[in-house]
Formats: sequence, C-alpha cells, structure tokens
Amino acid sequence: MSVYRPKGSPFYHYDFQIKRHRFHGSTGHAGKREAEKFERLRKVAARKELEVAGRTAVSLRLDDVADRYWLEKGQYHVGADTTERDLARLISYFGPDKLINEITDDDVTKLVAWRRAHRRTVHRKNPPPKGAPPAPLVASATVNRSTTEVLKKLFTRAKAWNVKFDAEPDWPKHMLDEPEERVRELKADELDRLDAAGRDDYRPIMNFADASGVRLRECLLRWSEVDWDARQIIKAGKGGRKIVVRITPLIRSILWPLRGHHEEFVFTYVAKRTQKRRHLSKGARYPVTYSGLKTEWKRHRARSGVEDFRFHDKRHDFATKLLRDSRNLKLVQKALNHRNIRTTLKYAHVLDDEIAGAIEAMQENREKSRKRSRIPAVKAG
Repeated sequence: MSVYRPKGSPFYHYDFQIKRHRFHGSTGHAGKREAEKFERLRKVAARKELEVAGRTAVSLRLDDVADRYWLEKGQYHVGADTTERDLARLISYFGPDKLINEITDDDVTKLVAWRRAHRRTVHRKNPPPKGAPPAPLVASATVNRSTTEVLKKLFTRAKAWNVKFDAEPDWPKHMLDEPEERVRELKADELDRLDAAGRDDYRPIMNFADASGVRLRECLLRWSEVDWDARQIIKAGKGGRKIVVRITPLIRSILWPLRGHHEEFVFTYVAKRTQKRRHLSKGARYPVTYSGLKTEWKRHRARSGVEDFRFHDKRHDFATKLLRDSRNLKLVQKALNHRNIRTTLKYAHVLDDEIAGAIEAMQENREKSRKRSRIPAVKAG
C-alpha cells in the first residue's frame, strides 16, 4: 500500500509489510512527495531492523525497547513514576519508531542540548504574577539523571538481550559536569528551631529521617518492611538496592506508638480539612506520600526560619555526626547503605581535626627524637 492520508489527519501515513512484519505510522509530512520519500527511507530502515532482529529476536524500535525495559526493570524502581516520565520523554523526543541502534553521538549531543533548555517545574496554587522571572533552567545533574543515563540504561539492557551495536555513543563525553555535592550539617540552634516548628502528625517521620539517615523516599515505610524480632527494617532503596536500617531504641520509640494508625503504612498524617476531590475527610488519617512529605518539609522549614537546608541534608547531618562520634568511615558507609566507600569519602572532612592532631603528635615525637640524638654521649671514667 502506498502512502495515504487518514480522515482528520494533516499528515500522510505509511503501511507496508516485509517478511510478514507490518510497519505503519505517520510520515509527519503533509505533502505526498515528501511522504513517499519518507516511506522509502522507512522501508530501508525496516529491512535493516529485521536483519538485526533476526539475530537477536528483539525489536529495536525505541518504543518497544522502552516497554521491555519498563517491564523487566523500570516498574520495580523505587522511583518508578520518575522512570516512566523519563522514558516517555525520550520517546517523545526521538519518536517511537526510532531504532535504538541508529542513535548516534550526534543524536545524543542534540538530545542533551534540548534537555538543558528545559526549566524546572515550579508547583504553584496560583499562576505566577505578571512580570515574574522564569523558573531556572534544570540543573546539569537533572539532565544527566533524567536523560543521558536513562538512554544509556536502554543500551545496556539491549546488550543483555544480545543486541550488537556497531557504534554505541561515547557516554562519558555526553555527561555534563556537576558541582561537588555539598555536605550541610545542622547547628544546635537550627535543630531546636526545626523541632519547634514541626507538625505533630508529621513529627514521627521527620524524627525517623533524623535518626536513620535514609533518603526522603525511603522514609515511606510499610509495616511489612519492619521486622521487630530481627530489629531491622529492610526495603528497596536507590537503584532498587536493598537497604537495611537497624531498629535502635530511639527508632523503636518512634515507630512503636504508630501501630494501629494504618494497617499497611507506618507514617500517616491527619487531614486538616475535607477535600471531596481527593477523598479526604477532616480529622481522618491517611498515609504520608512522597509529594506530601516534600510539600510539608518546605512548609516546616519556612516556619522554622532555617535557611539553605534540604530534606536530603538530614542525611548529611546524620553522616557527619556519626563519623565525628565513631571515627569510622567504614561504619558510616554501612549505615548509609553506600555500595562504594568513595561515595562516603565526602564526609571525611569531619576527621580533619583528628588528622591535624595526629600530624602534630608525629612531628613532636620526631623533634624529640632528633634532640635526643644531638646530645653528645658521656664517656665513662
């Protein structure tokens, strides 16, 4: 069948078969001549796709690769909703029919430039006032995590399906430089102000974050993840890796009184007003959600007057204080569930005073030894 224009569509579509495989879709062209040219090129690409797929039994269409990745990996991520959005963004940019083995370095360069031009999403109840400055551009780390690294994961997964790439993009070349992650520690007065500004129903989850050092998403516990007998909490963390949190006496005192609030989720909040659209009744308890915790943290921090302190900084505060008390970097690595100790090394500055003291002691001992060696020996009788 040659190109045709469906009713209601401004573009010509193609529909053909090769070796009993059907290929169809929009050409993206309103002119018939351009549409026919697109169809000819699509047939060439389809033959190449079938040739490679014959060796791998894998569809190389980006849409199909993303779907299979989602079924095998993505849906099990802790941030599965974010993974789903990132995959949809790639498909929207390249188009569902783009063959993954045809994505080149030039394609990735253009993709990164396109993503860098996006602006951060600012959630507002009301539209911004007239003349308000635009939201800032997305950070380099966001571009890397939400775009380049996601595409790289599709390539990596495809290779596990025995797909062979003649020229895979040079991924390190496309990673944007990121500023070194800062380590923020709370001062005593800041901790007091945060404690005083907390909502009673959100206080347990805030206290749990302080006491455990886990990430925001990892605070959303289910009772099935809490093992009272083994005195530990086991759940999926960043990257789907298992994390273990020890139930210390302090953490037990936070969690134990929450039994009975909800049969599945550990942390709940009390609805302040009835909202029919969200099926909320004033005074009833509901599970704390990821977005709800982020929103409440922003309000909590604003009420306290503590500036430049993110929820993730609770983790930094936990790590620096633990390292200062224990002087054991391996212990802190285990407590933070870091896979590689190099990630934990950013907290090593806490030991600077101890290092300086050790150097001073070594230098003093060396000088004493030198002075003793300079004293002339006294000859006997």
